[in-house]
Amino acid sequence: MTTRDLVLSALFSAIVVVLGIVPPITLGIIPVPITVQSMGAMLAGTILGAKRAGTAFLIVVALVAMGLPVLAGGRGGLAVLMGPTGGYILGWIVAAFVTGYLSERLVRENTGAWRQLGGFFIASVLGGLVCLYAIGMPWVTAVAGTPFSAVALGSLAFVPGDLIKAAVTAAVARSVLAAYPLLPQRA
Repeated sequence: MTTRDLVLSALFSAIVVVLGIVPPITLGIIPVPITVQSMGAMLAGTILGAKRAGTAFLIVVALVAMGLPVLAGGRGGLAVLMGPTGGYILGWIVAAFVTGYLSERLVRENTGAWRQLGGFFIASVLGGLVCLYAIGMPWVTAVAGTPFSAVALGSLAFVPGDLIKAAVTAAVARSVLAAYPLLPQRA
């Protein structure tokens, strides 16, 4: 990684921390709140690409582990990482990487705007939702002792909002790509 890559990753970590200012919304059916920070994994992947996005979230998780209150609701610390939400927080690293990896392969600067929007949306859904849920839901089951079927059913409440986050991410990433392309391009 170059110095530029590290700086972009650190800057995006700061953006994710700022997204934590928006208070979490608890549903009561599952011990995981709705936060805007989950959109950060999608944004990082689609704007920065796989390696830089993964690095950005490694930084965020390191800050959480050190006990800094960088998560929504002013939370932080090892207890949060080992609690029911820990799988989703640790899953952000993988989700950001996968979203970036897919974005690098699905989106090109020389294609039309609608294809770019579609590519960013698909990358956000597969990386930022499917991948994140695949890591977070089993974690909730293991830590909270809630049956997986109940966790999966409770997680359905998050899907509409997460699809909106993916659509917003696609629009933002398309705008950034048009104005100042950061997404690494593959041959």
